[in-house]
Amino acid sequence: MAGFIREKDGGLVFPVRVLPRSSVNAVVGLQDGAVKIKLKAPPVGGAANRMCIQFLAKTLGLPKSSVEIQSGETGRSKQIMVRPREAGSREELARLREVIEGFAKG
Repeated sequence: MAGFIREKDGGLVFPVRVLPRSSVNAVVGLQDGAVKIKLKAPPVGGAANRMCIQFLAKTLGLPKSSVEIQSGETGRSKQIMVRPREAGSREELARLREVIEGFAKG
């Protein structure tokens, strides 16, 4: 299960599958090796991307500046990079990994 998270450049990268125009913002589990996230925002004008960053930042207890879409800005499948608040913080990185692994349970 934990194989979907990679460590890169002092942060963690993981795949996300976004379902826009949902009735709620929620993590619904792991599907085909990606964290499946429902978002209320439509996929128009970057609204779903902004909501994805905002939702993940809040869920992970990070500032929005610590969450970045590395690839997939125009599609539903994305690669997300999260960085700990304090650069080089192994404890924070371990905490983030644990929370992201918990997403797989929905």
